[in-house]
Amino acid sequence: MRRSVEWVATLAVAIATVLAVKAYVVNPYRVPSASMEPTLHCAKPGGGCEARFDERILANRLAYRRRDPKRGEIVVFRTPPETARRCGAGGTFVKRLIGLPGEVVSERGGIVYVNGKPLAEPYIPRGRRDTLTESWPRIPPRGYFMMGDNRMSSCDSRKWGTVPRENLIGPVMASYWPPSRIALR
Repeated sequence: MRRSVEWVATLAVAIATVLAVKAYVVNPYRVPSASMEPTLHCAKPGGGCEARFDERILANRLAYRRRDPKRGEIVVFRTPPETARRCGAGGTFVKRLIGLPGEVVSERGGIVYVNGKPLAEPYIPRGRRDTLTESWPRIPPRGYFMMGDNRMSSCDSRKWGTVPRENLIGPVMASYWPPSRIALR
């Protein structure tokens, strides 16, 4: 009887620990679309997907409680309401943070500009850029402008606007699946 109680207690503590870590520290997510190709892969036969398996990532849920988001980070966030109408999908997205509060983002011929200066984006291969020429309103306080790395296949802030700070879940800290893509980000 004593051993049974010990096993049940051990199991209960283990489950509680896993649930607490998942809720407050780190949470797994899946990359379901080609919007972040080739940085993060999605599975074929999805249009533009390059892999056999959707990449699985971990988001650091504590990071933005301790510091401000940084340009260039890959971020997991809850989408604004407009996203479902403009993209036909909503929920949780993974995109790259491009614009910070108070900045103006524009794009000319596939090159992104922040406050009129070209943004260095070595993570975007030439064939993934689009040909847009557009400017968006100044990013509001506590707002963030997100874009996918596969610009021609990304429904992002260019279509549905900025993401409020409270919608940010956290930066991607690692890829853990498939095994060939394990990496710290």
